[in-house]
Amino acid sequence: MAKLDIPQGTLDLMILTIVAREAMHGYGISQRLTALSRDTFQVNPGSLFPALYRLEQDGKLKAEWRASDNNRNAKYYKLTASGRKHLAQHKRRWDRVAFAIASVLEGA
Repeated sequence: MAKLDIPQGTLDLMILTIVAREAMHGYGISQRLTALSRDTFQVNPGSLFPALYRLEQDGKLKAEWRASDNNRNAKYYKLTASGRKHLAQHKRRWDRVAFAIASVLEGA
């Protein structure tokens, strides 16, 4: 099956959802997104790291440097209270959008 572009506006939602489960470094987030989407989505570093930086600057993520599994220093991201609130709002909005799209497709 061919890879798909990540729908505009959903990268933040997917990043926050992944990081809500456990603190993770950028490469781990990328790998988890690919695995969870069953290889449908792959995010390139040129999209992922600016999104992580923006979410950190907005106070949605907090980052700390620590050793990764392969003993390299990596920046690990975790969700903040503000990030958790934003994620809940974003998920509710996504659920409404997905329901509306499904309703149109089923009614067409």
